[in-house]
Amino acid sequence: MTHTQPARYKHLISILTVLFMGSIAFAQTKVGGVVYDKDGVTVPFANVVFPGSYEGTITNDDGRFYLQSEKTYEQIEVSFVGYKTQTIELESKVKLDFNITLQDDQAELDAVVVYAGKTSKKNNPALDILRKVWENRRKNGLDQFKQYQYEKYEKLEFDLNTIDSAMINSNLFKGMEFIFDYADTSAVTGKTYLPIFINESLATVYGDNVSNKEKTNVKANKNSGFSNNQTIIAFVKDLYTDIDVYERYLKFFDKSFTSPVGKSGIDTYNYVLRDTAVVDGVRSFNIVYYPRRKGELTFKGDFWVADSTYAIKEINMQATKSANINWVKDIYIEQEYTVLDDSLFLITRDYFMSDFALNKDEDSKGLYGKRTTLFDQYQFDIEKPDDFYRRRVNDYDPEIYDRSEAYWDENRLEKLNKDEKQVYTMLDTLKQNKKFNRIYNIGSILATGYYEVDNFDLGPVFSVFGFNDVEGWRIRAGGRTYFDSNDPWRLEGYVAYGLRDDQFKYGISGKYLLDKKSRLTISAGNRRDIEQLAASLTSTNDVLGRSLASSALISTGNNGRLSSINLSTLGLSFEPLYNLEFRIGGTYRTIKSANPEFFSLDYLNREPLSIEGEVQQTDLSFSTTFTPGRKTSNYGVDRTLINAGEYPILFANYTRGVKGLIDSDFEYDRVQFYYSQPLQVGAFGRLTARVEAGKTFGTVPLALLDVIPGNQTYFNISGAFNTMNFYEFVTDEYVTLHLDHNFNGRIFSRIPGLQQLDLRELIGFKAVYGTISDDNIAINRSSINYRAPEEVYYEYSFGIGNIFRILRLDVSFRGNYNSLPDARNVALTGSFGFSF
Repeated sequence: MTHTQPARYKHLISILTVLFMGSIAFAQTKVGGVVYDKDGVTVPFANVVFPGSYEGTITNDDGRFYLQSEKTYEQIEVSFVGYKTQTIELESKVKLDFNITLQDDQAELDAVVVYAGKTSKKNNPALDILRKVWENRRKNGLDQFKQYQYEKYEKLEFDLNTIDSAMINSNLFKGMEFIFDYADTSAVTGKTYLPIFINESLATVYGDNVSNKEKTNVKANKNSGFSNNQTIIAFVKDLYTDIDVYERYLKFFDKSFTSPVGKSGIDTYNYVLRDTAVVDGVRSFNIVYYPRRKGELTFKGDFWVADSTYAIKEINMQATKSANINWVKDIYIEQEYTVLDDSLFLITRDYFMSDFALNKDEDSKGLYGKRTTLFDQYQFDIEKPDDFYRRRVNDYDPEIYDRSEAYWDENRLEKLNKDEKQVYTMLDTLKQNKKFNRIYNIGSILATGYYEVDNFDLGPVFSVFGFNDVEGWRIRAGGRTYFDSNDPWRLEGYVAYGLRDDQFKYGISGKYLLDKKSRLTISAGNRRDIEQLAASLTSTNDVLGRSLASSALISTGNNGRLSSINLSTLGLSFEPLYNLEFRIGGTYRTIKSANPEFFSLDYLNREPLSIEGEVQQTDLSFSTTFTPGRKTSNYGVDRTLINAGEYPILFANYTRGVKGLIDSDFEYDRVQFYYSQPLQVGAFGRLTARVEAGKTFGTVPLALLDVIPGNQTYFNISGAFNTMNFYEFVTDEYVTLHLDHNFNGRIFSRIPGLQQLDLRELIGFKAVYGTISDDNIAINRSSINYRAPEEVYYEYSFGIGNIFRILRLDVSFRGNYNSLPDARNVALTGSFGFSF
């Protein structure tokens, strides 16, 4: 009798067949399980090795391990300080359900100083070797030479992981089941994964240690899955920045992990000298390390140190599961170094893998992000001209993305395996699948806020509804032209309607990239809308922008001090140097109160003598913005920012008000300065400092003065004072300071009961000093009595971040001016956001 398998099992059978054949062809031995002590408590950071080799791993925070080798082994050896070493026979090549119990070893406890699982800092041979590593650091690697260059091959890959029959048979993948034929098994975790994105690049890297400059010349780039989305590629590359294990802290995912090789490691890790062996012809020491405390940004793993030069030969690092980092379940790093001339150690391979998931449960499904980087063909002391390292504003070359298969086969530093080659075919086929394209479109809407309709995008979808005291409920619809991410021109616009004031508003803008090399761009726009003028100090001319202060659903007190503005702009910008932009422009605007019965902008006009409520003003401006370290993708008129919040910003602006030009009312001069600097304070988190300063020369009314931005909403507004009301302080000269520090959970991680919540401590301080001239006070006829913070106004805040991994709450306290009418001594604000 012949039985036909149900259709839903076909792909499950094929995937099991692929995995079984893969285990025979590529991995001869696979073992996994959990290590316990005699009381049934799991043993984290225990050593698991194949005897007679230097292939091994360390159990994670929950005592789990997985170890895979292409060789055939008949035993594994499990050990930990204070326990008897246990050798276990392997009855089969694949066994993933070991339950191993270790017994106490009193003799080892007496011989090695150990307390509560921690090794001593005294008489520890591992630490003696580590100190030698620190002493010899500058003698190893590229630092020995004035100049250097090398070839670099990088492969990025995204994989769905923890593939099981439930996923294969889910409705989500109905019609796309063929993709599971391409599944494989991770050599690090032992879990099944399915590649969904691959990117390869080839480059030559040049460096000069004398001038401390480096340049990467990309020669080829190839990708599949999301082949036209350079933003995804750039974002992933920014997550996986190159690291130097000798540094005190290793920064990625916007966090600072304590390096096990750096000088800060001695207070953070336990170190054990496990073995001495010959690795690639060099006698080396093997040191195992694991963290002293839970909840900190640390690793577990081991490294090999050459006994003559004390250079790192090999190292693997796996982030501890208790580390306070969002959306990442696992991080694994491997680095390998080669020896030249018996003393020179250079990196040859760098492997980085992270497991992105909604939670850290062992069986949770997620996404592997993997980067493999190979280094070869090192050359030294080849001097380059002085302008060689100058980065061009636009270095895009379309030929880089169109190399032939023959070129790749000849120049790859590591050949693709059979599965990787098939992934290109699978992904190209998947892009023709209608259901996949629907899923991709949903993801695109969530990521960009726009819904794509041919060459036009509708949105942003998240700003359709709003509310304020003048318009009541507000409905907004907008869109933009979009042919691809590198469009040389773009038109954008919106239309809005207020249900309470029964008025339509609109905004429209356009920009054109005239020259790609200098990014010479012309822009123009017009907006008629309701605006909160007191929401920021540093002036902008974004005709499509709108502050949260004028559209918040929830606010404290009456927020009716809004203005009606008709703004027209024309500007020209260019970048003579990378990340250095100059802009010249002109604006014409009319400003009047949007709520005359409650809020007045009146002023005294002396020529002729009258009280006016509307301002007509023409301004000319020149500004420069310097953003060192900023990373962007795409090369059209719009670029996508990759590393927001990770680079300093310096902005300077000069504005000239021209009286009489297009019936302009006032003549004045204004200078403004803005400086923002993020600072990583080692393992103590990140401090963001921000300074703003400005002065207006001339006599102007309220609509043109510098109002210190208050915040009457329950949302955090950048640059605003949370305990200050709108229009509480008015100046024509000001200086502000904002300090915001995030400890990233360093304190909460040491408090019992809070460790598992992954909360993060926040503190803040804000201050402002300002003055207002007698001339400006004299012409004031508005509903606002001018008051300047001539005695420095300040407030301070305490907050908790990472609540449910998306919510931040701050409580701000007013430091002075508490006796003013309607003064708010305490303010509660919050914000939503996704962060690692």
